[in-house]
Amino acid sequence: MPDNYAILVQDNLDRLYRNLPDGLANNLPGEQNGDRFVFTAFGERCVIEPKRITLGKTEHSSVFGILISLYALNACSDICVPAPFRSFKEFPDSMPYVGAFTTHTEQVLVPYVARIKESVPSILEALNGEKAPPGTGGDFSFTVYPLPKIALCYIFYEADDDFPASATCLYSSNANIFMPMDGLADVGEYTSKKIINLKE
Repeated sequence: MPDNYAILVQDNLDRLYRNLPDGLANNLPGEQNGDRFVFTAFGERCVIEPKRITLGKTEHSSVFGILISLYALNACSDICVPAPFRSFKEFPDSMPYVGAFTTHTEQVLVPYVARIKESVPSILEALNGEKAPPGTGGDFSFTVYPLPKIALCYIFYEADDDFPASATCLYSSNANIFMPMDGLADVGEYTSKKIINLKE
């Protein structure tokens, strides 16, 4: 029996393929081969098909499957506009998710700040990342792209004698047009988990 995630993913895929948008490959952006769409998500090769989503070598009916299917459903011709980066709570309708976002996206990184700093090159390579814009602040920072049109800017302060370590995650300014707010919160959470897994 399929689990709830699998049901939601298949429902989203059914909606997508029932009225497949023209230009979907360009809007993701990715490549189209028949009814298959291939692009990079969360640092891995992602394949969307009518009956499944594959991320890396794994078929996903999990949260990743839901996020990727939602991203496809919301794909449009707009480009990602990173700056000015926005805090999650600045987006309309974000309030119900702010508490969970703070806990699962930002605070979860705090114990690992020193090790994340050592791993920045591998994190940037894995998540299509780049240096954060000049003037971003923090002791160190970087920008990653968990999905092609959603950029996250992470800003870290290391612990010192006066203050504990901290981590902040900001979103590209128009991220909310590519994903509903609950999904956008989960993009932050699962990108942070990916960063933790990539630490040296």
